[in-house]
Amino acid sequence: MLILKNGRLLTMAVPEFVGDIAVENGKIVAVGENLSFEGAQVRDVAGCYVMPGIVDAHSHIGMWEDSMGWEGSDGNESSDPVTPQLRAIDSINPYDRNYEEACAAGVTTCVTGPGSANVIGGTFVAMKTAGDSVEDMTLRFPIAMKAAFGENPKSVYGKNGKAPKTRMATAAIMRKALVEAQEYGKKMDEAKDDAEKMPARDLGKEALLRVIRREIPMKIHAHRADDILTAIRIAKEFNIRYTLDHCTEGWLITDHLKKALEEDCEGIIIGPLFTERSKIELKNLSYKAPKALYDAGIKFAMITDHPVIPQHYLSVCVALAVREGLPEEEALRSITINAAEITGIADRVGSLETGKDADIAVFSGHPLDFRSNCILTLIDGKIVHEA
Repeated sequence: MLILKNGRLLTMAVPEFVGDIAVENGKIVAVGENLSFEGAQVRDVAGCYVMPGIVDAHSHIGMWEDSMGWEGSDGNESSDPVTPQLRAIDSINPYDRNYEEACAAGVTTCVTGPGSANVIGGTFVAMKTAGDSVEDMTLRFPIAMKAAFGENPKSVYGKNGKAPKTRMATAAIMRKALVEAQEYGKKMDEAKDDAEKMPARDLGKEALLRVIRREIPMKIHAHRADDILTAIRIAKEFNIRYTLDHCTEGWLITDHLKKALEEDCEGIIIGPLFTERSKIELKNLSYKAPKALYDAGIKFAMITDHPVIPQHYLSVCVALAVREGLPEEEALRSITINAAEITGIADRVGSLETGKDADIAVFSGHPLDFRSNCILTLIDGKIVHEA
């Protein structure tokens, strides 16, 4: 057992207090004041801030490898706009040094997967940022099915004379794929145990059927307001669970987002904000967005979209939102408990509570002060970074 004593605890479950946290067998076993267990190893972290390991709710870490070009670019299979059969776990390089850098910044969980070249791109995984293999690092898989609206599918396929060339085609391709998955599922249900009546196995339809059956959400890339509304429209048509990722112009249509969140939208995931307006659909990119969503009563997570913004700068991205008026506590929640709840992993991570994974980040100063160092990171109770 290890006890971190006298830290300023930002648990994301109760107000900040000075106290202790005890971990054993990979789990948090106690959080409180003056903890004492016989035989425990004690580490004094007085004056330091102790918080849950940071959670990045949308990234592509391990799929675009550091210091590489096309050789390490394995996140977009831009040969077919519909590839639900693709699995992030088959593309991730767990030895990419960005994982080590993430650990050193207190990022302990990342949700990573395919990019946005395809209308339907494949399944995401929630994983820890330390381990010897993808299997060791996986927290939950599959966690979501990637989909994309807007410029990216158009730019990848349209310029080569293939569909989608227009937003109409993107929506039509999406609907067609979902209908085919519905029909595949219906045939499977009708066949029951009769092998002769079973449809030929189709890995793509099989993967997408999990979305149709509401077993996993669709993780929808959408920047522009009209694309966000198209995503909501199609999700309602097929009664699927979903999150709105990037959601760059969401702050301009908060009433629509609130209504969607009352139905089947499971969360708003915004970012990357600390970046250039590299394409037309980012023209309304603004650090006013987090405060506007907060003022509207909308819970959200903030992300890096690594490698767009390196994952170890997530706390810096969030600190800039505080500068623009977002309350400090809400900023921290956006990269801890909010991110975990929106992505469906809050039973394991996102707060310092008894029974949760012992994923902990200890900072020399306030986590949102860019001058602070992450001096200690634990994942599943093991020290994976020590400064």
